Amino acid sequence: MRALLYHSAHDVRVESVPDPIIQEADDIILKVTATAICGSDPHLYRGKIPATKAGDILGHEFMGVVVETGPGVKRLKKGDRVVVPFVIACGQCFFCERSMPAACDNSNPADKADATEIAYGHSVAGLFGYSHLTGGFAGGQAEYARVPYSDYGPIKIPDGIEDEMVLFLSDIYPTGWMAAENAQIQPGDTVAVWGCGPVGLFAIKSAILQGAGRVIAIDRHPNRLALAKANGAEVLNYHEVKVREALMEMTAGLGPDSCIDAVGMESHGFSPDNIVDAIKQETRLGTDRPHVLRETIMAVRKGGTVSVPGVYGGVADKWPVGAFMEKGLTLKTGQTHVQRYLPQLLQLVLDGKIDTTDLISHRLPLEQAPEGYKNFKENQNEWTKVVLKPH
Repeated sequence: MRALLYHSAHDVRVESVPDPIIQEADDIILKVTATAICGSDPHLYRGKIPATKAGDILGHEFMGVVVETGPGVKRLKKGDRVVVPFVIACGQCFFCERSMPAACDNSNPADKADATEIAYGHSVAGLFGYSHLTGGFAGGQAEYARVPYSDYGPIKIPDGIEDEMVLFLSDIYPTGWMAAENAQIQPGDTVAVWGCGPVGLFAIKSAILQGAGRVIAIDRHPNRLALAKANGAEVLNYHEVKVREALMEMTAGLGPDSCIDAVGMESHGFSPDNIVDAIKQETRLGTDRPHVLRETIMAVRKGGTVSVPGVYGGVADKWPVGAFMEKGLTLKTGQTHVQRYLPQLLQLVLDGKIDTTDLISHRLPLEQAPEGYKNFKENQNEWTKVVLKPH
């Protein structure tokens, strides 16, 4: 089959590799009908995620048709059309039983999980198409994919629904929803969202659906800000204003009730702290550039909530823990518990209550995936979301 392989920083290639095979009784093999480049994939592309190896198949947003099932699969059959969560989870451990599949104790193989215990204090769940710290599982930017624990993960899609309407159930739609949920929004609240990429846009949509009275979106790309505005947000271009001062003015000196960091470890801008962070990241003296996280903590009102769906991979400094404590803030973050939200979010699509396709800017065949990665990273104003078609 053809698949997109990571070779080194800024070097991804579509190559021929062996087809996946059933390895465990509850595996399925999926013919991938649609996959996407996620906002976190450029971190891999730029070589910023530890333990990414040459030859890894990338991609964790994908869906398709079941073409083979293992002997232990009970819920799915050949011909079923499914969306696959990017989080791999067993459905039976302490955390899965508590609807926390992104904390699954069993999906990350023991030899890989040991490394994450050193880095994070506990093991993390397996993820498709990501680092070997998260299992090294082959991703879905390929013609076919093996899906383990298939009785717990994939969700069946009804006939008559186009792929693009449901593809983002795999990651960015539930990630934006959980980001808004973690923001603990009360009816009428003001919510500020940093980053108008795919996750940020879904966080904006979700915050409004969850009752926010006002959403303020922060970015520098005109097209992305226009998308945010079209989805009901007020917008700030951080190249044109001082963000915290603007937010204070817009909220009568109070600050937003909740702030969402949908940017993560590679924030941009020319503030002194971010320049230092960028130098540390490039010279391996630090892994993350948390300028946006600092700004959310400084901007949110006293007693407010900071929600962090943006990816952070390691360590960072200059974290304003004093402001965090003195202001009495709540911080909620984590990989998305995708399986928890799938039935509810699919129903919102079927009921026509959310548009999941307006952020798609480019549709490419799988063979052009390297071009998609390059442009998604370098031309963010025009390239907001890339969908790949393997067949």
